[in-house]
Amino acid sequence: MNVLIADTEDRFNDALTVRHKVFVEEQKVPEEEEIDQHEKDAVHFVAYDGKNPIGAGRMRIHDDIAKVERICVLDAYRGKHVGQAIMNKIEETAKEKGLNTLLLNAQLHAVPFYERLHYKVTSDEFMDAGIPHVQMRKSL
Repeated sequence: MNVLIADTEDRFNDALTVRHKVFVEEQKVPEEEEIDQHEKDAVHFVAYDGKNPIGAGRMRIHDDIAKVERICVLDAYRGKHVGQAIMNKIEETAKEKGLNTLLLNAQLHAVPFYERLHYKVTSDEFMDAGIPHVQMRKSL
């Protein structure tokens, strides 16, 4: 497995393909909510098994904070440390950019995953795209 910054059109499209499968097809998030106005402002990441895209995520910089978004892994690859590899690459990139704080909105079922990566819940539960979330934060 390899996690790369989606710095080419092909890699960006691979990231969008994974996101579409997970969020739109599997979780029934409306496509117009999944693909948003921040796509061009974000650094995108894509995980590969050989040449096959299997996971994705993105990071936006907002007020000296790395905003981690759209972390997803194809169903067949869950539990195989793909999400952790994506998060490691995002954190490494944030450090390279001089950022010390990461912020994300986690679906409730994913909170234990992020807690294992030392993120802390910093909000009450809220709904996003019809799915319960909480905000989480980590200092590097």
